[in-house]
Amino acid sequence: MVAFRPAAERAPLADAAAFARGIGGAESNVACALAAAGHRTKWVGRVGTDAFGDHLVAAIAAYGVDVSAVQRDPARPTGVYFRTAGERSVGLPAPPGASGPPLSEVLYYRAGSAASAMSPALVRRATAWSGRVLHLTGITAALSAGCLALLLSLTERRPGRPLVSFDVNYRVTLWRNAPDGPAVLASLARRSDLVFVGEDEAEAAWGLHGPAAIRSALPEPRILVVKRGAAGATAYVRTSTAASAGGPEEGGAHPDAVVSVPAPSVDVVAPVGAGDAFAAGFLSGTLRGLPPEQCLRHGHLMAAAALTAPGDVAAPPRRAHADRLAALGPAAWGKLRLGPGWTEPAPALSTGNRPAPAKERTP
Repeated sequence: MVAFRPAAERAPLADAAAFARGIGGAESNVACALAAAGHRTKWVGRVGTDAFGDHLVAAIAAYGVDVSAVQRDPARPTGVYFRTAGERSVGLPAPPGASGPPLSEVLYYRAGSAASAMSPALVRRATAWSGRVLHLTGITAALSAGCLALLLSLTERRPGRPLVSFDVNYRVTLWRNAPDGPAVLASLARRSDLVFVGEDEAEAAWGLHGPAAIRSALPEPRILVVKRGAAGATAYVRTSTAASAGGPEEGGAHPDAVVSVPAPSVDVVAPVGAGDAFAAGFLSGTLRGLPPEQCLRHGHLMAAAALTAPGDVAAPPRRAHADRLAALGPAAWGKLRLGPGWTEPAPALSTGNRPAPAKERTP
């Protein structure tokens, strides 16, 4: 979708007289971040033949993403949405007059959009399965019956299936007229190999509290990553021989290796897009064959890049810079604080007693 946010920082939508245009969409965000990090990516989607569709395809391609599989629909428009810079909430909107900080505002205009028309008939499985990893999200499943049918088709366990990555991405507003939404998301998660879910999402969708309870409810994925916001993230990794060999696995008969990594401190500019960036960072580590702890650290670093930039997609740190930070010892990692501009490595220091710039502070 084309994304619009108020040009004036922290302005509510009702008061915004001008908007800054960007691109949005969970799957395309991940594809752009991975491409910017040096991976080959392809985005499979549908947009209209309108000017917004032109902008989306060009903007995503500019990140280095292969857009050859994007379909243009002459009969349906490209989806758009408007949002503020506030953090999205998985709960229901607060009633008028409620006290406390304002919730984020997100207005979707994509009913009848080109993307909502996706279906198994329009998207070939061979195209979607052409990479080492296929990344899907629960947002697409909520768009239409055809989109849900497509995700069910792509998550079937058949020969030739790549590693299927699924980000739950629970959005209450999208499932408001479909009370079975949480059950649908749980089913898709169980059909996947690598699952990302926020601790807050699991509580809102399924009434589950804490990573252990989430893993107990979702034993099938080979890897389950529970995102815990500022507290960090926990990965449950199946330790069986079959899992380490890279093949999909049914059931939860084998023990897990449990790895937790705290999140670095971040001076937040805008929290939107951090979840997609985290998934991209973790997938980057997975594609590189890094161990789970390093994958989690790269997820945190990619999320920090998004948190310290205003748009939905932020430029990630250079690989060497990210690797250096991800290799910090536990004490140094725990003291890491990242601010705007941190993705550019600090210049080499001529003496050993000059402090690092404020945008990246490490011991």
